[in-house]
Amino acid sequence: MWQEISRIGRKLVQSGLVESHFGNISVRMGDRMLITRSGSALDELTSDKIVEVEVQGTCALDVIASSETIVHRAIYNSTSAFAIVHAHCPYAVTMSLLQGEGCITPLDSEGRYFLGDIPIVPGGIGSAELAENLAKALYCHKAAIVYGHGTFSIGRVLDEAYVLTTQVEHSCRIRYLHDLMRK
Repeated sequence: MWQEISRIGRKLVQSGLVESHFGNISVRMGDRMLITRSGSALDELTSDKIVEVEVQGTCALDVIASSETIVHRAIYNSTSAFAIVHAHCPYAVTMSLLQGEGCITPLDSEGRYFLGDIPIVPGGIGSAELAENLAKALYCHKAAIVYGHGTFSIGRVLDEAYVLTTQVEHSCRIRYLHDLMRK
């Protein structure tokens, strides 16, 4: 499974959805999850850069797991997701800063069809507040944007979460360019 996480990490970096050392990826496996280690370069993931931790509660390996482990736990415990991709998509982050609270409504037909409104949620990196806010948002949505921070997308498999991440960024880019041209 670490190879799949590595493949998605490379795709995220190659497509410009994240800088190498930002973002994280996880996969749920029963009552455990595999998650990228804190500070790992997503385009250079190896088996030793993936950590297996508990889904229900903390464990000793949390100290080396992603700083967003608490957030991934909350999402898995509140949704039917089996995969999570967190990226720092530039247009999504920009649109969250411009929009503020609420949602971004995609203008493109694919975004409207596949995503609907994209919630913008507040909360500090790796905080209990962020974990709670994202768990609530992703209960009803496939993706959300953390204000000034990045996207979280969920799926039944990693590829689905990755595609939703690309869709959020595409819809935010279209929205940004549209709004720019209307000024």
